[in-house]
Amino acid sequence: MLVRSVLSRSLRGSRAFATAPQLPSSPQNGRLPNTQSHIVSKLQFFNSVTGGDQQIPTYRVLDGAGRPLDTAEMPDIDEAFARRLYENMQLLPALDNVLYNVQRQGKISFYMTAYGEEATIIGSAAGLANDDEVLVRHSTIAINAKYLGQYREMGVLLWRGFSLDSVMGQCFGNKEDTSGKGRQMPVHFGSSQHHFHTISSPLATQIPQAAGVGFALRRTPERSGKNVAVCYFGEGAASEGDFHAGLLMASTIPSPTLYIARNNGFAISTPSSEQYYGDGIAARGPGYGIDTVRVDGNDVLAVLSAVKDARRRCLEQGRAVLVEAMSYRSSSIRVGHHSTSDDSFAYRARSEVEDWKRIDNPMVRFRLFMESKGWWDSTAEEELKDRQRKEVMKAFKRGESLSRCELKDMFTDVYSGEEPWNLKEQREELSALLRKYGNSWEPWKKELAKFTNQGKELMKD
Repeated sequence: MLVRSVLSRSLRGSRAFATAPQLPSSPQNGRLPNTQSHIVSKLQFFNSVTGGDQQIPTYRVLDGAGRPLDTAEMPDIDEAFARRLYENMQLLPALDNVLYNVQRQGKISFYMTAYGEEATIIGSAAGLANDDEVLVRHSTIAINAKYLGQYREMGVLLWRGFSLDSVMGQCFGNKEDTSGKGRQMPVHFGSSQHHFHTISSPLATQIPQAAGVGFALRRTPERSGKNVAVCYFGEGAASEGDFHAGLLMASTIPSPTLYIARNNGFAISTPSSEQYYGDGIAARGPGYGIDTVRVDGNDVLAVLSAVKDARRRCLEQGRAVLVEAMSYRSSSIRVGHHSTSDDSFAYRARSEVEDWKRIDNPMVRFRLFMESKGWWDSTAEEELKDRQRKEVMKAFKRGESLSRCELKDMFTDVYSGEEPWNLKEQREELSALLRKYGNSWEPWKKELAKFTNQGKELMKD
């Protein structure tokens, strides 16, 4: 009843700003309840939010060769900031190359790459405040500005200072895994310090959650008008009912929630042509009455500008904003399969991937722009790749060598207060088995050796 009362007051408050329909008072026109729609006498259907047969335009700053478009308004960045953007973009494939191969060697169980989507990830991260909260699905809550992401948003964490050791700790599930103490799949990152809520696997669950986070922020005096919730998802997740529930809530309550849809053309193996018949994801925004923009996801400066302005609108209106970033899952380095469980050549031609890698690579585009400004050259490129490769390998070797958390940690952190009876029963059962087999059966001894304290804390009577 309390929640219903709060929502009701919020809805009444938001409707107080609405004005009565200003329609002609002629009796032949008439009026309709609850709408300002004009009365017409000609039957006419429509199937476009832009009018006519035009599709929603896509915002771009740099062309494929890194040259600013004639009428483009360039974001205000200097050489140092441009270098930071580019170095973070390059760090993603440096990590992806190592961890993808590590998974193939059986050293970690799973991995997701960000090949081809580096500009969308880093450009959006740079357009947010570092204390904006991010929510993410395995496909991104902290306190100030909230972020909910997907599994490809590791770059947002890296932009905010998440260390390479922390990345390896989570992927290996070692004792330095602050995301989940080794109890989650690899690439399910989380960090309260960096305002990044732990990634979860179910599709689209973070979309309505983000609306609730934004609502909580709006009702918190010290955060209202200062912080937003940010939610990443793919075009496949937009086919779920949670997408519509989330946008409906964030637009009507309303809540300052920034939704960033990464449209890379495929929901695992399902192409976007089989995901929707309309004009992408951006066409759905106006249906919920929210500001919407479609941006070239391979143009880091366009993404930066679009997300910064979208965040401003979220704060000023206290309402959701939708950004659709158009990209493609590939890169000049490696094909971007959906995950290590996927072979994308089973559903798309190799020539298609090669064409996109050659025509419109996000990192090549931005590097050409930097070179034209005198901010980058081949020497800097070589030095950067060599340094990042060494740093990633150093973190990898260290992460691989560390032991896992204590075995008892599998029973902690779920409930506060007294331990539930069922967890207590399971812990006692495991303790009994460890006392019986832990020191005598070789397979168990070998597995226990991977944990800090070798599970001895559970073997005590």
